[in-house]
Amino acid sequence: MDFYQVQVYKELVKWQGKMAKRPSLTGVLTKEVQMKVNNLYPEKFHQVMTAGIKKVVQGVLVGSEFISGAPAAADLTLQEREVLVREKIDFYKKTAAAEGAGTGAGGIFLGLADFPLLLSIKFKLLFDIALLYGFNVGELRERIYLLYIFQLAFSSEKRRVEVYQHLLHWDEWVKKYPVTMDHVDWRTFQQEYRDYIDLAKMLQLMPGIGAVVGAVANYRLLDKLGETAMNCYRMRILPDN
Repeated sequence: MDFYQVQVYKELVKWQGKMAKRPSLTGVLTKEVQMKVNNLYPEKFHQVMTAGIKKVVQGVLVGSEFISGAPAAADLTLQEREVLVREKIDFYKKTAAAEGAGTGAGGIFLGLADFPLLLSIKFKLLFDIALLYGFNVGELRERIYLLYIFQLAFSSEKRRVEVYQHLLHWDEWVKKYPVTMDHVDWRTFQQEYRDYIDLAKMLQLMPGIGAVVGAVANYRLLDKLGETAMNCYRMRILPDN
């Protein structure tokens, strides 16, 4: 391992400690409140939300237009790859911020349009990061991996631990279980994601502050996703020692 890899490895170990940490009391209580709120919604609401998000995400994951080029050259060093990755993250953070400001300024109707648009931007970032780390996103298993990265970034503390274990033992896990879209728990996926971003998105719909809230929220969400993706791919490419 060169000097850069050693520094990255230290960052990775610190990040892994956060991912494996047991849920805090605050996290547990927050999740319980969110579950009670979700139980107030009629079953039809959950069915519609689950079907809607499933359709959007599956459309993105199987859409060839989201693949921009081939995996990065195999002879690139980790440092060279991550310079390019950080540039991509910075670009998409600014793109998401501009999108959030535009839809937030438009009030409730444009604010609602932000949801699928932001999902598309997030997954486009994940596709580009995977390619820069040298992984072929033309393979279904690699696209499912992106889906788990997404869940790791935007889930409750309890769910985060479960998803992290899947990613930590990814190669062993995919050998045991079929890698298909049908095995994704879409209801849990949509509830966890919606609970994670609910407050910011509700504020984005408010007149006067919607544009500012939308820009800041989207910028931070893309930053969180980028950091999560970088560390997930570091787990796969750094030597175990």
